[in-house]
Amino acid sequence: MDETDHKLIAALRHDARASLSDLAARLNMSRTTVRARIARLQERGEIVGFSVITRADVAQDPVRGLMMIEIEGRGAERIKRQLSAMSELRAVHSTNGRWDLIVEIGTPTLVDFDAVLSRIRRLEGVNASETSLLLSTQKSG
Repeated sequence: MDETDHKLIAALRHDARASLSDLAARLNMSRTTVRARIARLQERGEIVGFSVITRADVAQDPVRGLMMIEIEGRGAERIKRQLSAMSELRAVHSTNGRWDLIVEIGTPTLVDFDAVLSRIRRLEGVNASETSLLLSTQKSG
């Protein structure tokens, strides 16, 4: 990918519904070039899809956040199973670096969110955690 591809992807992230004409004007290219670049990025797997965020998506979970979890010892698989059973968790990601897992949490209220955090922190083998509330979402999925 070259710099122009990166600019095109940034423009699509900002507004995936932008017309080819709008993208071409914004990037100082022809419509044909924009269309060809998007097609090539899709064929190469750089762009794997487009998504829509609806009001219902956000309304379902007015309070959302990410919790990074450090696991003591070798309990990651057991803890992942326990986390997967929690209905408030939208995703459980394994990762490298400081944190072993990152979980996406969605709840109707801050009180419910706090209760989920407490349940997770009490799991045997959860050594440390850090949580960030999500304030807004520009793109999802």
